[in-house]
Amino acid sequence: MQHLLNLLAAIALLVWGTHMVRTGILRVFGANLRQILARSISNRFTAALSGIGVTAVVQSSTATALIVSSFVGQGLVALPLALAVMLGADIGTSLMAVAFSFDLSWLSPLCVFAGVVLFLARPDTNAGRFGRILIGLGLMLMALRLVSASTQILTQAPAVKALLESLGSDLLLEITVGAFLTVVSYSSLAVVLLTATLVGTSVIPSDVALGLVLGANLGSGLLAVITTARSAIEVRQVPLGNLIFKALGIVAAAPLIGLWLRHARPHLGEPASVVVLFHLAFNLLAGLLFIGWTQVIARWVQKLLPALDKGSAGGRHHHLDPSALATPSLAISCAVREA
Repeated sequence: MQHLLNLLAAIALLVWGTHMVRTGILRVFGANLRQILARSISNRFTAALSGIGVTAVVQSSTATALIVSSFVGQGLVALPLALAVMLGADIGTSLMAVAFSFDLSWLSPLCVFAGVVLFLARPDTNAGRFGRILIGLGLMLMALRLVSASTQILTQAPAVKALLESLGSDLLLEITVGAFLTVVSYSSLAVVLLTATLVGTSVIPSDVALGLVLGANLGSGLLAVITTARSAIEVRQVPLGNLIFKALGIVAAAPLIGLWLRHARPHLGEPASVVVLFHLAFNLLAGLLFIGWTQVIARWVQKLLPALDKGSAGGRHHHLDPSALATPSLAISCAVREA
């Protein structure tokens, strides 16, 4: 029981560290990231590149989805370009998963120490907020090490072995579990890193891990849809379009898991690398495949979620977006446009 609690605590620490990094970066650089996105979205290719860059910094494609969705809701960006940003955002979060898959545990105490010093010395300044980011990074690295240590002990339990064996026989179940964990933890990055750690310690086989990764991608799309469920229709169109991309990509990628394991695993060596690079390859190929289909998917989405005429909206707010409340710069911008 103690080992299970240790594992749950390590997973919670990983999720919390990811949250601290994401919110810290948005508080320090939120306005600048918003300007970078607004200036870079001139065509679908530059839009995708800006999505990669911003998401690599924020470490959350969901956060990027909320930013770019607010642009669409305010009439600043066309829906096809916003969908191109999201294709890039998925690649950006995959790159961060690859970066965190390396053994950076030696950085953990340094990040936590420097972060705490900055946060306590200048709590209400950008330096203090940057300290919050460093604390989050340190906690993430520490959590990955704790997950690895805890799972090595838990795998000896018969009940755990039986549970893992049941996952190995059902790809649909693996995808469902991965999506559920992502929605619950509010982070596909945390789930992918957790999966890579589990496969690296031989807790789960590689084929199960890849199914969980596909589920994490589906879950990140569902997460953005759920987060914007109460927003204006124009805002909800972007997450829905991105979810369609992910669903189509998963349908195409699921039959290729065996092919990836046969041909990629011998060259990649470490099982954790097989997982995170599959995650990256999935989103890279999805981006290349669907970048030319943003107009088509945008039309589908606009038929599924047709925008209301301004005249028929009555007293409804056009620019206020509840999902922007977590990012002060976005919330202020929405309020200014509504006024």
